[in-house]
Amino acid sequence: MVRYIKNALYVMCMAVFIFASSQVVDTPKAQALLISRDNEIEIGQNLAKQVEQKYGLVNDPALQARVARIGAKLAAVSDRADMPYTFKVLNGKEINAFAAPGGPIYLFRGLIDAMPSDDEIAGIIGHELGHIVKRHTVVTMERNMAGQLIFSLLFGNKAQMLQEVAFSAIMAGYSRGEEEEADSLGVIHTMRAGYNPYSSLLGMEKLKDLTPESGGLAGDLFSDHPNTKARIDKISNQISTDFKVRPSVTGLDKSAQVTDGAWNLPPVFSDYGGYKPLLRSYFTAGRIYRISGLADYSADKFYMSDSENGITIYYRDASEPVAMITTNDAMGNNMSVNEMAILTLARIREWINRG
Repeated sequence: MVRYIKNALYVMCMAVFIFASSQVVDTPKAQALLISRDNEIEIGQNLAKQVEQKYGLVNDPALQARVARIGAKLAAVSDRADMPYTFKVLNGKEINAFAAPGGPIYLFRGLIDAMPSDDEIAGIIGHELGHIVKRHTVVTMERNMAGQLIFSLLFGNKAQMLQEVAFSAIMAGYSRGEEEEADSLGVIHTMRAGYNPYSSLLGMEKLKDLTPESGGLAGDLFSDHPNTKARIDKISNQISTDFKVRPSVTGLDKSAQVTDGAWNLPPVFSDYGGYKPLLRSYFTAGRIYRISGLADYSADKFYMSDSENGITIYYRDASEPVAMITTNDAMGNNMSVNEMAILTLARIREWINRG
């Protein structure tokens, strides 16, 4: 009985401390105090069962394996690499994603359809991973529901109560500070893992142009804390200032251009493959950046290939094309497709060679 009273007093004191601290400490700086790592993992695994039962998983083993591979690569370079992460695609049309405590991360099929490239998916997963790394849902559970937690720990079904609290916390979304922190970690994760340095911007720019569909556990990607434009500006500044990524991208009214001071590529004018000129330019700028860092880089490894819609520039050791020149791009520059492709390739080589 004495031990029980001591334990009860300890739980009550900790809960009071959490409540008091939550009034003066910014959420991203807070730390989980009552819910252990094992509790967090158990909560997440139980939530995962409910989510998968509700939505079902996409019956596409190749897609599931691809998303799991991208997620594992990002998780391995995170500051909580030891968590039992899972990365799965839910059978829903929502253009969204979310993270459960302790490791499960889900992307809806609608999001995959809207963002088909590995780089875009990596940017989204990197963001969701940030919420788990910083235990945002766990901190919210402890901060906002300390009183309920006391009662359950002392008298009730702790596991069931934590499950309900976790679900409520995810549905409530994240604070401005938590979203900014997850955005920042998304950039860090994709940079560390070797993805396109503009991966996070690719995803956010897509989200800015899309309307979220309602329905169920929608996650946090469309949270307005802060709004999408402000998030894009912060991410862009982090990429250029903290990581000093070059070249950059300048978006114009109906075109976009890869630039670095006085150097630039010919601007692109047309949508292609579901990507507007700004996103096409981010892909190109990021791939030039990654190619420039290859130890065995050689200008001779670039080559051009004709296609129905124009000319594509490839690099032999890269898995994705470097740039695509369409007929409309060439017309906007008063050139033929071949002339623009040759000029684009020459300037890419020039930029890399000058270091």
